[in-house]
Amino acid sequence: MGDFNLALVIVAVVVCILVLIFNVYLLVNYQHPDDKNQAYFPKFVVVLGLSVAVISILMLPADVANRQACKHAIYNGACNLTLPMKDLWFAIYILDAFLVFFIIPFAMFYYEGDQDKSVGKRIKSALLWVITTAIVCALVLGILYGLVGKVDFTVRHLSSTTTNFPSTWNFSSSQQCIGSNAHQCSAYLAGASTEKQWTMRTTFPEYVVALATIVGSVLFAIFGGVGIACLPLGLIFSFIRRPKAVITRSQYIKEATELGKKARELKKAADALHQEERSGSKGRKWRKNVKALEKELLQLEEDVKLLEEMYPQGEKAETSWALTVLGYLAKLVLGILGLIVSVAWVAHIIIYLLISPPLSPFLNEVFIKLDSVWGLLGTAAFAFFCFYLLLAVIAGAMMLGLRLVFITIHPMKWGATLMNSFLFNVGLVLLCSISVIQFCATAFGYYAQATAAQEIFGHTLQSLRGIKYLYKYNVFQIAFVVLAGLTFVYYAAFGWRRKKLSGRFQLST
Repeated sequence: MGDFNLALVIVAVVVCILVLIFNVYLLVNYQHPDDKNQAYFPKFVVVLGLSVAVISILMLPADVANRQACKHAIYNGACNLTLPMKDLWFAIYILDAFLVFFIIPFAMFYYEGDQDKSVGKRIKSALLWVITTAIVCALVLGILYGLVGKVDFTVRHLSSTTTNFPSTWNFSSSQQCIGSNAHQCSAYLAGASTEKQWTMRTTFPEYVVALATIVGSVLFAIFGGVGIACLPLGLIFSFIRRPKAVITRSQYIKEATELGKKARELKKAADALHQEERSGSKGRKWRKNVKALEKELLQLEEDVKLLEEMYPQGEKAETSWALTVLGYLAKLVLGILGLIVSVAWVAHIIIYLLISPPLSPFLNEVFIKLDSVWGLLGTAAFAFFCFYLLLAVIAGAMMLGLRLVFITIHPMKWGATLMNSFLFNVGLVLLCSISVIQFCATAFGYYAQATAAQEIFGHTLQSLRGIKYLYKYNVFQIAFVVLAGLTFVYYAAFGWRRKKLSGRFQLST
């Protein structure tokens, strides 16, 4: 067992180092050229936030492996010699909440501050916003923790009379206790009157994790439910809408002229909005026009990219077209595989979570059988399904951001992602990662049983006063499945079409 624990620690350290290197690689390759050799603090926050999000997802498989380290121990207290997963869970999620509600907002306020101001004034302005947020959050948390920061466990009060130690044991289905008149010690025979509410105050870290989980669960149910369908279907319909052949030069000139005209119109609209900003008229109408302009710019970039695909130029034009065709084929394959995973997720939620009692453990049994084939195969599949949920959240946020005015767009582009977009998406991933872990701990409760994560998310969270009803009636799971179904219907009806934006702006100047 000691060797197993040592191996688990070594694997954990190596994985953390690899995650850090990978996140630095993402930052370097996705960052905008304007952010090179500057904005070092936001970059540090991005790398730290991504690392915390990925490690938090990997901690659930590690929790399962840590449980197995003392599974076959022959002496009491063997599990005390394994990794302190409960303390690690609290540490990672307190850091998660601190990043989401304080560090990332500070970095965004600082990065988006007026560049004409000095560094000191930008820091002061960002600190004022964060301190105000901290005071409000502290007051809300303190009041809620003082009033309803308790857990209500439903228990059975079992008791029996005392009797002399018997010389023989005569137990039967009707007599399961020692003594002829004692029945209250049997949980099976005890009546409903023996049920009691055992109330105790939860710890403050557990309460912070619980509230952060509720906030994340709302976003997860919306973005995840939409994304679980649009992630694979978006790839499949991208293949369906692909350019079928290379266009002629005359067609290219015509399309390029139209795009150039649209670009000039957007430039004029952007100048007008900038003039409004300088004049101080930044009202609701101005913000609506800014978001509309952002969507038009994204659509223009997609049109330009599609035109370049349809008319490759240069000495390697044929190679470029061949790579384009292969890219769309890869999207089709990934879309089909993703659709299988999405259907498996939705089916598992319905079979194991929404139907009581569950019809089947379903994916739980799959992971257990994979573990019997090779020790880490089931754990790897388990981690993949959790990561897929995070990808679905990001895909859902991008889809709704392109269609709903009140959601800010923060696209991630290779070599052209500004730090504020990086920070926003990292904050979204961090906030939803808490809910993803809670969701996976519940959905795969049979596979992840007796883990520290299930103790936190499966018992304390679902018994917390005022919150437990959301989990008792499966509110988030039902919302997830309903939104997934509606998104599937939407894509089946309209996904094959290419959306055309109106390009109209209600400018006051």
